[in-house]
Amino acid sequence: MKKLYLIIIGISLSVSFLSCDNNFEEVNEDPNRLAEISPATILNPIIYGLASHNADRSWAVNFDLMQVTLPFPSVSGGLHRYDVSLGVGNSSYYWYYRWANNINEMQEAADEDENPNYQAIGLTLHAMAYANLTDMFGPVPMTEASSGEQGTFYPRFDSQQVVYETILADLERANELYDTGRTMEYASDILYQNDVSLWQKFTNALHMRLLLRISNRTETNAFQKLAAMINNPAKYPVFENMGESAVLDITGVAPNVSPWGRPQDFRLGVKMSEFFVDNLNNWDDPRRPIVATTADSSDINIGYKGIPSAYAGPESQFGFDASTLNIDQVTDPMQIFFLTYAEVEFIKAEVAQRGFTNDAQLHYENGVRGAMEQLGAVLPEGYFDNAAAGYDGTLARIMLQKYYALYFVDYQQWFEYRRTGLPKLPTTEAMFNDKKMPSRFFYPTDVQISNTANYKAALELLGGPDHINTKVWWDTVD
Repeated sequence: MKKLYLIIIGISLSVSFLSCDNNFEEVNEDPNRLAEISPATILNPIIYGLASHNADRSWAVNFDLMQVTLPFPSVSGGLHRYDVSLGVGNSSYYWYYRWANNINEMQEAADEDENPNYQAIGLTLHAMAYANLTDMFGPVPMTEASSGEQGTFYPRFDSQQVVYETILADLERANELYDTGRTMEYASDILYQNDVSLWQKFTNALHMRLLLRISNRTETNAFQKLAAMINNPAKYPVFENMGESAVLDITGVAPNVSPWGRPQDFRLGVKMSEFFVDNLNNWDDPRRPIVATTADSSDINIGYKGIPSAYAGPESQFGFDASTLNIDQVTDPMQIFFLTYAEVEFIKAEVAQRGFTNDAQLHYENGVRGAMEQLGAVLPEGYFDNAAAGYDGTLARIMLQKYYALYFVDYQQWFEYRRTGLPKLPTTEAMFNDKKMPSRFFYPTDVQISNTANYKAALELLGGPDHINTKVWWDTVD
């Protein structure tokens, strides 16, 4: 075998020397490897990688924390009882950094190409990844992250304030960079099929989400900035209908396939929460059959019925087979939500409800309508005549419906709950952590061990111990 290998090398060398000298580099190229990286080369894997992880973590973590679903049977412990393990955030920590590194590669390629649209897209995806990271943990490495090639293996942590100031400035710059008169000349992206105007709307919608996130910090003037964006749609265009939303269509054609290889696993050992289902029942809401199955008692259909999150006592106390998740939601073809028109309308509703703009009821109703449409439902006639569903002028009503608009949108329900304390979630005696919603996740253990000095400095920036009850910078709700 070794002799054959040497013969092959000899033949290859003979061919090379017989060729023209100025052809040597071409002959020596590996045809199976990319000679150059364009921004589009990395874009689609980034979009799919972020989307698939977001959907998985929304189901595995956010659903339990936010009383969408709960594991059943579950007689003790579990996230729905605020029993938070040390490693619950690990996969997101590493996954977002993995794709943040790829986003950096994309940005470098866009800079080399002097391509403003790909530069803007890179800034947008970078902001989205780091927003989720910092909202989960607090201070995180950003300035020195993804710098292994430059010899920085133990990056320092940036304060959450610095992270937010950076990514908000990046989103402002991205909006200015977009050139809607210039085509995206590379292969079509899987989110917007190279529609520059829709990418720009996504950027500004994300900008609005993140301004709202830090709005409790009054020194940021976030509501004033949001009002300025809302009142200047020519400069800051955002989604105007559900069709413009940042929603990834999963086609089912490899590699663009459902993150659930076995859709039945989506509801295995899972039941719908009583809180989640009861609100939909009170509204006689058309989203119920799309999201959940019906419950049964003695083989008799009893409609949509959930089980209390963090229930106390044995599972035998429930004399029915509760509703569970409808697996059609994760069966190819399916959709994964990044940020939707409904969320934008609820942001506008809140800004108006707080007195910075007008038409809170209009935006509230647009948000509800959009939230139904994103799941494939249609707003029933007279829906808002129901006193439980109509706009009542309160932030609580806006946030309750926004909770359903953020269904299956990564960790956004949890983030918004921590910002507002809404919607009001029921508690039970079986809950851990003094019945308090966790405010953050623990840093991964190996970060504590391998990057000790910077980890300790991060805790000083955090202003407290590495604990689930230590609040992040923007979380000022008691």
